[in-house]
Amino acid sequence: MTATFDEIELPLRVGYGSSGGPSFSTEIVVIDSGYERRNQNWSQARRVFDARTGVRSASDAGALLNFFHARAGRARGFRLRDWSDFTTASDGISAPTFSDQTIATGDGATMIFQLVKNYVSGGVTHQRVIAKPVAGTVVIGVNGIQQTTGWSVDTTTGLVTFATAPAAGQSITAGFQFDVPARFDTDQLALSAENSAMYKSEIPIVEVRV
Repeated sequence: MTATFDEIELPLRVGYGSSGGPSFSTEIVVIDSGYERRNQNWSQARRVFDARTGVRSASDAGALLNFFHARAGRARGFRLRDWSDFTTASDGISAPTFSDQTIATGDGATMIFQLVKNYVSGGVTHQRVIAKPVAGTVVIGVNGIQQTTGWSVDTTTGLVTFATAPAAGQSITAGFQFDVPARFDTDQLALSAENSAMYKSEIPIVEVRV
């Protein structure tokens, strides 16, 4: 059975207070000599968040209650803006440009390409699949030239479809903002009132594969 996903973002003020980041799954076996054997279980990181600091007022609490009820706790997925990593812009702030990320190389036949973001350090590249780009932010380039027409993007999957396949050897680039597909990691929301206007709550959220 396919899990239900709602293409709606966690309320902005609540989302802005989120904290968290990527996690991997690695098995480590220490052998008799003291050396380690490491097995990477996941090719893609899974992000974990706690949005407790986003509930700063009664209106925030009301927005969260509405959102939590509509998602039925852990039952339905949603979009989350990770303010520490939500754009391909190199400074993490500016508007995306068409040359931000190389997503593929044309072969003259393939017309559909997945949006990705590349993380590079020490000669190692981690390629993250981006399935939830933000509508209206995606820009595409082919062979160093921005393409304003001739392509479309599905913002529910991150798939870019060209009307004509890019020629063999041509670099396909993209820039975009994106959300994290996520769900609540609890079926119980525990809100406590600090006073008539201030509330606090633990709000565990985990990334989901889509």
